[in-house]
Amino acid sequence: MSILQISKPVLGIETSCDETGVALLRWDRENPGRGLLSHELFSQVRLHAEYGGVVPELASRDHVRKLLPLVRKALADAGLGLSDLGGVAYTAGPGLVGALLVGGAAARAMAWALGVPAIGVHHMEGHLLAPLLEDDPPEPPFVALLVSGGHSMLVEVQGIGSYRILGDTLDDAAGEAFDKTAKMMGLPYPGGPALAKLAEQGRSGVYKFTRPMTDRPGFDFSFSGLKTQVLMAWKASDGSDQARADIARGFEEAIVDTLAIKCRRALAATGAGRLVIAGGVGANRRLRAQLAEAGAADGFRVYFPRLEFCTDNGAMIALAGAIRLAAGQHDDTLVVQPRWSLETLTAA
Repeated sequence: MSILQISKPVLGIETSCDETGVALLRWDRENPGRGLLSHELFSQVRLHAEYGGVVPELASRDHVRKLLPLVRKALADAGLGLSDLGGVAYTAGPGLVGALLVGGAAARAMAWALGVPAIGVHHMEGHLLAPLLEDDPPEPPFVALLVSGGHSMLVEVQGIGSYRILGDTLDDAAGEAFDKTAKMMGLPYPGGPALAKLAEQGRSGVYKFTRPMTDRPGFDFSFSGLKTQVLMAWKASDGSDQARADIARGFEEAIVDTLAIKCRRALAATGAGRLVIAGGVGANRRLRAQLAEAGAADGFRVYFPRLEFCTDNGAMIALAGAIRLAAGQHDDTLVVQPRWSLETLTAA
């Protein structure tokens, strides 16, 4: 069944980790973002703050509590009822298996009851396509930097579903390195945004950390050694607020420089003239500014989703699902994949 034929909205459900996202989107091939009818998001930050990180069982239970009220709220905001839906999309992976099952089971139950198609969406494809929600979306081919708490990868995109991973993280992802570094410096959870805010008060050049794996060919990332360097610098410092801010500044500059170097290298190797930034770390101000400057210098264009669509959200899942449903794709059974390579996806 094609969503284009029935011209009804798609419900998108995101429950891969610690945020419950719901959105309604009516697919418009020419203006994808203008088809977004409503979106709701609930973050579990307060729930997990006590533990300093995400507790999978608690995350799953909270998705159970929050998902259906958010669906009702999104429908009310759009002035729609369940009978108005033309399809349901849900995050099928990668992610926490229990959390994925909550969203997947709810999505398939609704789709079965309504007699509409359902489809499981790759979480990272959702992030990759999030810039399509903007008024001036990128056209393939392009290179995408997917950078979040669990992923740091460079992807060559020839079309929707046609992906080649150029580089991946060998250990800690960039967002994970932000969070772990912040925690060992005593910053509150979630650590990444807190560290980035602290870095704004730091002085550039006081601490100069290495730019990992930029002295060798290739596009892979590794941030565990950088994290160790920061730990040693913190232990050797006087522990003052200024030292903390200076170390945070040096750490952030090292991460951003590394990501920028790898992006420029990937664009040069592929000949692409467009760079898409997606994922939670894509909200980092220094990263946005530095890549914009690099684009102006090298002649490539950089596309960012708006800040609310950098982190996990239902809108990106509704969009990716709508595209695939419009192409006639759907799933007949509930399958979630905690580990799932982008390169296994088929074209839409």
